[in-house]
Amino acid sequence: MMNIAVLVSGRGSNLQAIIDNIDNGYLRAKVTVVISDVEDAYALDRAKKHGIEAVYIGHGNFAKKELYEEEIITVLEKHNVDLILLAGYMRIVGYTLLSAYRNRILNIHPSLLPSFPGLHAQEQAFRYGVKVAGCTVHFVDETLDSGPVILQRCVEVREEDTAETLAGRILEQEHMIYPEAVKLVVEDRLRIEGRKVRIIN
Repeated sequence: MMNIAVLVSGRGSNLQAIIDNIDNGYLRAKVTVVISDVEDAYALDRAKKHGIEAVYIGHGNFAKKELYEEEIITVLEKHNVDLILLAGYMRIVGYTLLSAYRNRILNIHPSLLPSFPGLHAQEQAFRYGVKVAGCTVHFVDETLDSGPVILQRCVEVREEDTAETLAGRILEQEHMIYPEAVKLVVEDRLRIEGRKVRIIN
């Protein structure tokens, strides 16, 4: 059974998708801890409702980013974490955490990377006028939203769309694609080969 930690900053809808897919048997894994850098993040309430330890670690309480991430690692080790999922976590992962969990940190991003990295990706795509948007699950590396891609899902941009309606349909796909990617990791079916991620059938 793989132990998972989820790092969050907000409402935690992707966290809920992971929990639901564990509860229904799709994922043979366990979320052992949810960590937030925002004290009142609703994701922490979601964790508590499911009996998962919810931990707030405020980055402002630490003089350096390294010290902040060392505290995260202390919590991860306490809960025997094998895999870290970023789910709306609004901080860039630094070297300290990356080096401790190399190729064991996943992120979900609401665009078809490498297009539209960073914040407000759905609005970026909408304003650019693309015909197809989507979402990406990728391994986390040293550069923002640039790690090897695991899975992607396309979402058509409709003529009647607004940035908000497009973001809502992308989120629906996020809730499906993230558990799929986690399942591949749990079943040891991924191999990183340079920039490419090979899926083993």
